[in-house]
Amino acid sequence: MKILISGSHGLVGTALIKSLEADGHDIFRLVRHYPHSPSEIEWSPDRYSIALSLIEGFDAVVHLAGESIAEGRWTDEKKKRIRESRVKGTRLLGDALANLTQQPKVMISASAIGYYGDRGEESLTEASSPGDDFLSDVCVEWEKATDLAKEKGIRTVNSRFGIILDKDGGALRKMLTPFRMGIGGRIGDGKQWMSWIALDDVVAGIKFSLTNDSLRGPVNFVAPNPVRNAEFTKTLGRVLSRPTIFPIPAFGVRLVFGEMADALLLSSQKVHPNHLMEANYQFQYSQLDEALKHTISSSS
Repeated sequence: MKILISGSHGLVGTALIKSLEADGHDIFRLVRHYPHSPSEIEWSPDRYSIALSLIEGFDAVVHLAGESIAEGRWTDEKKKRIRESRVKGTRLLGDALANLTQQPKVMISASAIGYYGDRGEESLTEASSPGDDFLSDVCVEWEKATDLAKEKGIRTVNSRFGIILDKDGGALRKMLTPFRMGIGGRIGDGKQWMSWIALDDVVAGIKFSLTNDSLRGPVNFVAPNPVRNAEFTKTLGRVLSRPTIFPIPAFGVRLVFGEMADALLLSSQKVHPNHLMEANYQFQYSQLDEALKHTISSSS
């Protein structure tokens, strides 16, 4: 397949491109700088600019670009970048694809389980309603930005990513240092649900979605066995052979991270991958201990 990918240097994009190229697919990257190779295509979401002639004829598009939500405190300016980098870029790309003569068969556009907000003990599926906080609002707008592509008949998957496990990026990378030092522990009361997924399953799930015509609309990219934060903490400590006796109180997390603490570290989201399961996707890592063992022991 001839595949166009945005966010190619991020955690998911890097791993996905490596896997797709190993499979023999022809990969092109959407970049925000002057192209340095024939496989790069420049676009500018800030100027709402993209050359339609350069994105004709792709079989599939995977859109992963967006400002990191986990880097830096959520100032008003940071929140503006988080929202606009997702909504404007997605709307630009979706509208452009909808107006092509040769449209792709599928567009996979990133989203997140932040869509659901803090939901306590509620079991969440793709049919669940959105939450009412900042990230929920961003995700609703983010997914809505793909509407024109959907209306023009492009099969569109809104991949709602959970907590992606990778030792070289994302939340796990930040957790590994204190846990290896033996000063890791639960966050808050540890009762909040964490819906996680191994990076290998993210990559395999995207590749599965590229060719599975039954998948469209929201798809939860999470493993089928969410765990509470306290269980995640104990499991990570066990895998690393380290104690986990230093809990971080909720007020301390809020003091350090501000608003981001409630949205990313203290919120509870018990999310299930119904659509992937119904499509018969076979998870490589469905249990947390085996996912962590594989992730931490794997080579970079």
